[in-house]
Amino acid sequence: MGEVDKAMMKAWLVHPTGNRNVRAVADALEDSGLLEIFHSCLSIGHDCPNPLASRLFAQRRFGIPDIRVKRHTLREGLRLLTQKFGFLSSLSKHETGPLSIDQVYRSLDRAVARSLEKTTTRPNAIYAYEDGAFEVFQVAKALGIHRIYDLPIGYWRSARRIQTEEAELQPAWAMTMPALRDSESKLSRKDEELRLAETIYVASSFTASTLEEVPFEIPQATVIPYGCPTPLLDRSDFAKATEKLRVLYVGSLGQRKGLSYLLDAIEKLGDSVELTLVGRRVAACKPLDDALNRFNWIESLPHDQILETMRKHDVFVFPSLFEGFGLVLTEALSQGLPIISTRNTCAPDIIEDGREGFIVPIRDSEAIASRLQLLNEDRDQLHAMKEAAVWAASKTTWDNYKTRLAAGVAASMRGAST
Repeated sequence: MGEVDKAMMKAWLVHPTGNRNVRAVADALEDSGLLEIFHSCLSIGHDCPNPLASRLFAQRRFGIPDIRVKRHTLREGLRLLTQKFGFLSSLSKHETGPLSIDQVYRSLDRAVARSLEKTTTRPNAIYAYEDGAFEVFQVAKALGIHRIYDLPIGYWRSARRIQTEEAELQPAWAMTMPALRDSESKLSRKDEELRLAETIYVASSFTASTLEEVPFEIPQATVIPYGCPTPLLDRSDFAKATEKLRVLYVGSLGQRKGLSYLLDAIEKLGDSVELTLVGRRVAACKPLDDALNRFNWIESLPHDQILETMRKHDVFVFPSLFEGFGLVLTEALSQGLPIISTRNTCAPDIIEDGREGFIVPIRDSEAIASRLQLLNEDRDQLHAMKEAAVWAASKTTWDNYKTRLAAGVAASMRGAST
């Protein structure tokens, strides 16, 4: 793309919080000269001139200039305050609470839609995410602006089907799957966002496959897997072998992640393994609470300490039933951990079964237990998988993701302008 073309084509990026993959999108658009504004809530740029904001929102610092960030602070700021100090929890009630994460997404969506209607220098594209694109996409369509949709997790009809089945199979875990409580109006908004989308990005083949259940015509999704953190360079950092196999899980403690099947597998192996769980409870659940009392449970860790914890374990198990990607899988690979995961994650996109880890069916504790037992009994294979994991991580980089994303966005914007 020539310099003149880049100068003419600009995009607005919209996301209320900004996790690792959103940061990569912002970097990709900025580095390629395509980013005009990043609409968010409490995010800041790398050169934010406000020392108070720099201190308070350091975890939401982006690598883009602060002049590119348009902040919509009030609702998200109040949500975080009530969450931190534990008061007025009713204001954060799922969907309906004025300080729920759903309302944060919708509030930002409305604000950006209004900005788009009023601006005299319109962007060429809007890049927005599930649950936060409905109103801005409506305005963009009316103005002839290209609409790019990022779907970070699989399509809701697939999610509901799988999790409804799971609630019947594991009723004691049903309350840990909050997506089953999504209202019809929320689900309808998701469909309308898809109807309005002209370009769709997903991060895994599994997410793309769930879109086959969409009951209306949509553009074919482009799959661009996320990247890995910088992989270990010093193999001496691999966890030293111990008598027991050290097994790690990191993620929210709910049944969408297939957690009961991991716990069943550990039960089958008895004292030959040690399990560590890192994550927050999402709802009351007696079998989960019993497990947390028996195994090593860490509710929360900063990101650097999660990577450090990974280096102290032998294998990472993530038996998710429904996942958009699973960034913890790439993080585990980067720290030299073989992974055991399912086809309903990014695992088929980033590893070869039997080389950097294992891909098992969902809801199969026997398969998880057999792979763990194999690695426990064959430490040479475990070490070979650690080496292979680091090598795979070195090829799955965020730079690759950003290059492919920027090229795709530029191509879609060029196509929309012709």
